[in-house]
Amino acid sequence: MLRAVYPGSFDPVTYGHLDIIRRSARIADELVVGVLNNNAKMPLFSVEERVKMLKEVTDEFSNVKVVPFEGLLIDFAKQVEADFVVRGLRAITDFEYELQMSQTNHKLEPEVETMFLTTSIEYSYLSSTTVKEVAAFGGDISQFVPEAVAAALEQKMNKRRV
Repeated sequence: MLRAVYPGSFDPVTYGHLDIIRRSARIADELVVGVLNNNAKMPLFSVEERVKMLKEVTDEFSNVKVVPFEGLLIDFAKQVEADFVVRGLRAITDFEYELQMSQTNHKLEPEVETMFLTTSIEYSYLSSTTVKEVAAFGGDISQFVPEAVAAALEQKMNKRRV
């Protein structure tokens, strides 16, 4: 069985993330979406909220499992017995960073490979940061995120405005 890990902060999950999940789920027998709990960052959504949203928007995929993690990605990949890590690339700047990370991970654990998927052209500009910025100014984010995520983001932004 071929198992892959697709890690990220997913704060919030976007259609770009879902594109990579959909495509990765066709390649791997099992795809573990690892939701990073990074104490050094101040995410808008808690790790529990992000896991819940991801489970909701990936429930159509029978081979996708959503799991929170913290610490090194390579340790998480070993813990879930992943054969490879999936990373999405939007631009050359992503590649430079992701190449360095994949080489470091390969040095730490040579048995775990990294596979890069280029983002589909319709999502190449999209990032969680952009989505949050548009939402913060009351913009329409329906073309960037699933309906459930848009509702959660709108609710979060309304609480911040009060």
